[in-house]
Amino acid sequence: MTDYRTLWADLGMDLERHDQLLDVLSQGYSQIFLSQSNRPEGMKYFDFVVSEAHGLRIQELADHRKNGGTVVGAFCVFVPEDIVLAAGGIPIGLCAGAEFPIPDSEGLIPRNTCPLIRATLGFKMSRVCPYMQMSNFLVGETTCDGKKKMYEVLNEYHPTYVMEVPQKKTQAARNLFLSEITAFKDKMEAESGKKITAEGLAAATSKVEAKKQALRRLHGIRAADPVPISGRDALLASQISFYDDIDRFTAKVNELAGELESRAERGEGVFPKGTPRILLVGTPIPFPDWKIHTIVESAGGVIIGEESCVGSRYYSTTTPSNDGALDGQLQAIADRHLGTHCACFTPNEERVGDIIEMAKALNADGVINYSLAFCQTYAAEAVKMEKALAKEGIPTISLESDFSMNDQGQLSTRVQAFIEMISSRLEVRS
Repeated sequence: MTDYRTLWADLGMDLERHDQLLDVLSQGYSQIFLSQSNRPEGMKYFDFVVSEAHGLRIQELADHRKNGGTVVGAFCVFVPEDIVLAAGGIPIGLCAGAEFPIPDSEGLIPRNTCPLIRATLGFKMSRVCPYMQMSNFLVGETTCDGKKKMYEVLNEYHPTYVMEVPQKKTQAARNLFLSEITAFKDKMEAESGKKITAEGLAAATSKVEAKKQALRRLHGIRAADPVPISGRDALLASQISFYDDIDRFTAKVNELAGELESRAERGEGVFPKGTPRILLVGTPIPFPDWKIHTIVESAGGVIIGEESCVGSRYYSTTTPSNDGALDGQLQAIADRHLGTHCACFTPNEERVGDIIEMAKALNADGVINYSLAFCQTYAAEAVKMEKALAKEGIPTISLESDFSMNDQGQLSTRVQAFIEMISSRLEVRS
C-alpha cells in the first residue's frame, strides 16, 4: 500500500486529524456500501476510487501541477468544467458533506448557517481536505447569500474567485451571465498561461457532454422494476463524477450502465420487485453525505433518482448547438448553465415541471423533499412542490436535516411511516 503522508504533509494538511477523518469514512463506507448484497460488479471501480480518493487521485493532481497544469476547486454546477479543461486545468469538486470539520468554522460565520457552507469553510480551516489544499484557486458562485459571505472569509485563507449567477432568466440576466462566463475564461487563461481556442473549448465540451450522457444512461436505467442498482451506489457514482478523471470516469460509468442494462433485461434487481420507489429532490448531497439514502433503503424503500446538483440538475443540461466560434461556444455554455433549475432563480416553475416529469419517468411511488437546515431557498420551494405533487396524486414528505447523526432516529421514524403509507397504496392498487 502506497504511503501518501509525505504528499499530504507537503500540502500543509493536519495529518493527525486527517487520519481521524479517514478512519471515520472507512468505517462508514464499509457499513453503508460494502455490506450491500448483490451489488453490480461495476461498483468495484468506484469502491477503488473511494479507497484512493485522498491517495492516488491526489498524486495525479500533484503530478499535473508539477507539469505546469492548474487544479481548480469548485463548489457548484454553475462553474463550467469545459473552460477549465480547455485551459489545461483539472476541475475538482470540493469536500463539503461531513459534520467533522464544522466546528472549525466557529467564530468565522454564524452558527445558523447551512451546514454545507459551514463544512466548506471548516474543511479549509481544519486542513483535512487534500482537494482544497491542492487547488491553485477556488471558484465560488452567488447562488445563495450564505455562500457569498462565506467566500469572502474563505478568500482570506485560499485564493477564491466568485462568479455572479443571476437570479432571473431574462435577456438581461442572460447577458450578465455571458459576461461572467467570458470573465471566467479570462481568469483561466491568466492562471494557466494557456490561451483557450475555439478548437480546444469544443474538445473540452465534448468530454463534458460525454460524461453527462453516461450519467443520463446510468440513472435512466433506475426506472426498471426491480431496480438494478441501489440508490446509495447510484448516488456514489454521481458524487465521484466531480473529482475523478473525466475520461476514465465516463468509460467506467458506461461499463456499469451496460451491466445494469443486462440486469434489467433479466429482471434482476438489488431490491424485490414492487419495493416502494422514492425520488429524492432538493438540496445538494455532497460526498460523503449518504444519510438519507441509507435511512430510506434501510426502511424498506429504494431511492430511484435524485433531483439535486449531485444528480439530475448536473447531468440533464446539455450544451446548445452553436456556430463553433469561440464567442458562440461561450454563449452556448452560458445558456447550458442557465438551463439548470436551481432554487436560486425566481420564478422557478421549470423546477416543478422537472420533478413531476422525473417522478413519472422513473416510476416513483413517492417523493421526499429534502432540505439542509437553514437552506431557505429549497425549504421555501418544498411548500410549492408539495402542492404540485399532490395535484398529480404523488405522495410527498418534506425533511430537514444536516450532516450529523443526531436526528437519525427521528428521520427513520418519519421515513418508515411514509414508506408504509406508500406500501398500503400499492397493495390497494394491486
